[in-house]
Amino acid sequence: MATPRAFVDPDPARLDALLDAHPFVTLITVRDGAPDASHVPVLARRENGQLVLEGHWGRANPQARDGDDVLILVHGPHAYLSASWYPDKAERARVPTWNYVVAHLRGHLERFDDDDALGDLVTRTAAHFEARVDGDWRYDHEDPRERSQLRGIIGFRLRVHAAELTRKLSQNHPETNRAAVVDALSARPGDDARAIAALMRDGLTSTHLPEP
Repeated sequence: MATPRAFVDPDPARLDALLDAHPFVTLITVRDGAPDASHVPVLARRENGQLVLEGHWGRANPQARDGDDVLILVHGPHAYLSASWYPDKAERARVPTWNYVVAHLRGHLERFDDDDALGDLVTRTAAHFEARVDGDWRYDHEDPRERSQLRGIIGFRLRVHAAELTRKLSQNHPETNRAAVVDALSARPGDDARAIAALMRDGLTSTHLPEP
């Protein structure tokens, strides 16, 4: 990804927070010389500082068999910015743009399909996401009806060896422009607009970076 240095964020805590808030990712592999993509939820954790992601596919998914080196896209909030919001729009001939948060993660896939490992993955996945919706469903590994359904999935584990977090939040604009954008986005409907406004508001007191 071609990212201006002003927008690259090396903070692993912010990457972890992005994954926690947006765990439904795009997993990209190459099969027979062509890209292939799946959209899957993942569990993320750190092992001795290294980011590890886990998830699963349906067994019929070709990615369950092909492609080991992968790119995962983590999609955070994003919002369109009108140039009309900038106080210096006429003076600097401003143009519209888009603010966003996204991460690119690269690593090598490890697949597994034994019952015990899959059962553990489904147990942890359900516990994690059920808690977020006040649900109480739990996987029962001792129930043969539930255990038999494990035959329909294949698990994966990805140890991330390269990560790039991009947070394009108008860091290259003066504070007056950033404050105006925060006000405009805060008044817009939609969770993404408000999320970008909140992230920008957190950085309003920082010194703005030079424009390219």
